[in-house]
Amino acid sequence: MNERIIELTEIDPKDFFGTQNSTVEQLKRYFPKIKIVARGAKLKIYGESDILDEFEIRFERLVKYFNRYNKLDENSIERILTSTGNEEKTTAAKNSKDVLVHGVNGKLIKAQTQNQRKMVSLMEKNDMLFAVGPAGTGKTYTAVALAVKALKEKEVRRIILTRPAVESGENLGFLPGDLKEKLDPYMQPLYDGLRDMIPHEKLESHLEKGIIQIAPLAFMRGRTLDNAFVILDEAQNTTHSQMKMFLTRMGKSAKFIITGDPGQIDLPRKQVSGLKESLLALKDIDGIAHVYLDDKDVVRHRLVKRIIKAYKSIETE
Repeated sequence: MNERIIELTEIDPKDFFGTQNSTVEQLKRYFPKIKIVARGAKLKIYGESDILDEFEIRFERLVKYFNRYNKLDENSIERILTSTGNEEKTTAAKNSKDVLVHGVNGKLIKAQTQNQRKMVSLMEKNDMLFAVGPAGTGKTYTAVALAVKALKEKEVRRIILTRPAVESGENLGFLPGDLKEKLDPYMQPLYDGLRDMIPHEKLESHLEKGIIQIAPLAFMRGRTLDNAFVILDEAQNTTHSQMKMFLTRMGKSAKFIITGDPGQIDLPRKQVSGLKESLLALKDIDGIAHVYLDDKDVVRHRLVKRIIKAYKSIETE
């Protein structure tokens, strides 16, 4: 009798093996001639060599399915264990229509509005995109989903998310903690999007390995960003020199999305926003696209749309 060990990596065993090891029990029913023992993230299998080979092929399909959809249920397991690889590819292609990412617990991440869908289509044709609009229009969330999609489909090797650490009425220097602890609150919206789309264990692994990097804009200086999907969020708070520095970091096989809200600039009054400058300077360059989102794209609470309209009316008076 042969013994083999299969180890799950970047997957929480509790999520994959299910409550009371329900996935393992289903595998045992399908492979009655194999002895299967689950211990933590490891699976020990005992049996004849040819049956173990078949088991590993099917198990790898289960892992791929979980990595794509972030969940496993009894029907999915049964289908994968009994179907051919071609059938699985057809099902995946059918299910992926309009879905950017299958998030945590199978949550479907889609572009929800016309301008969000425009972001998706323009990123398929361009390497740089400016997505500009008020708070709540989903520009950052959609950008993060596009980045995660590109990473999952191996179009890029890493994701880099950055923001200028500009204080909006609060003093950064008086916040407690070290530099990372001071800066993390500025990066929180980016973490929130990632946590919706990537299971905790895999996200922590990606962050530890540098596959996903979240850092303030100042940390981008001197870098060349190759094979990366890079998002600059809150770009309205960049200066002229910061924006120029960031845009010229673009390396080979890179995708850039710049998001911002020109109506929420936290720079000193006399400081010109780097976002506003770049929108004018780069408007006619081939390969750079622009999307302007508005209150019709708001996907937060219904009151947010009304708040944006109310402020717009007093700001134009």
